[in-house]
Amino acid sequence: MNNINIPSHIAIIMDGNGRWAKERGLNRTAGHEEGAKVVRNITSYCASIGVKYLTLYAFSTENWNRPKLEVEYLMKLLEKHLKKEIDVYLKNNIRFKAIGDLSRFSKSLQKSIKETEEKTVTCTGLTQVLALNYGSKNEIIRAIKKLNEKNLEITEENLDSCLDTAGFGDVDVLIRTSGEIRLSNYLLWQNAYAEMFFTQTYWPDFNEIELYDILVEFTKRERRFGGI
Repeated sequence: MNNINIPSHIAIIMDGNGRWAKERGLNRTAGHEEGAKVVRNITSYCASIGVKYLTLYAFSTENWNRPKLEVEYLMKLLEKHLKKEIDVYLKNNIRFKAIGDLSRFSKSLQKSIKETEEKTVTCTGLTQVLALNYGSKNEIIRAIKKLNEKNLEITEENLDSCLDTAGFGDVDVLIRTSGEIRLSNYLLWQNAYAEMFFTQTYWPDFNEIELYDILVEFTKRERRFGGI
């Protein structure tokens, strides 16, 4: 990774699982299953190159509008994924965190999320952040309510401290797979100065080589943050 600028915080909108499966004559669930494997690969890769935070858009507040059977499958897949990945987290010194409104999930899934966070809390390498039942507008509203509860002055610093991502820093690189070019209510505050990359690749086909190429391009970009 010589001469490559490693971003502190990468955020990814993991899009295209359903279309990947459809083009292969498979059920949408097969795309989600394959996508979960890519989550492991990309997380391990980011940990190995020194990324500090990897935030993945796993389930949005709008995803509840999907077919009931698909939502139920995603919940089961998430719980299975957390139990299966704990050894991978510990082996690679990866800390796990979840953001979003977790109260809508089943007690069993909430327990799995909490246990995974607790078991990896002492890990000091990459922090993998899963955005679950997450919507940025909802997050900002909840943050404002926290400000009021704490009787804090409304400043950028105070609002930032009340967001789900408090302490993670702003996003440096945002990636969206599958060809869509929009943020979809994802980390609107945190992406204020992110360098954005949109790839035609479906998430199940996304790999370390393509991520490396994105980081090469990121290194070439001059980040001025509104300056000259």
